Amino acid sequence: MLWIKALHVIMVISWMAGLLYLYRLFVYHAMETEAVVRERLQVMERRCLRGIATPAGALSLVTGVAMIVMNPAYLKMPWMHAKLTFVVGLLVSHGQGMYYRQRLLTEPNAYSHKRFRVLNEVPTLLMIGIVIMVIVRPF
Repeated sequence: MLWIKALHVIMVISWMAGLLYLYRLFVYHAMETEAVVRERLQVMERRCLRGIATPAGALSLVTGVAMIVMNPAYLKMPWMHAKLTFVVGLLVSHGQGMYYRQRLLTEPNAYSHKRFRVLNEVPTLLMIGIVIMVIVRPF
């Protein structure tokens, strides 16, 4: 169980890094006017999603589910319900990132950099909620 928990924490950290970097790349993408730089950012966004965020997110989910399967009593705890709600928020943020990447490929000026600056904070806020639920267990 401890090895799975350790892998879970490592994957969550990697997933968060990927999401935060992805939205920061979107900020730069939305501000950029040169086509060659936009193309470079598109490559970076693709690599961030495919190489970091998506695999780490998937392994976070797999290891999280494994821990619940090994200890189903977690599902009876209110803090876990809150944590899983925040996790759903991270999944939505990840899905939005995938959508925005596709949209920016065809419409580089579809969104303002200000939108992405705000969206860049969402994963951080969700992570704060998750950490509080797991460590403090306020319920």
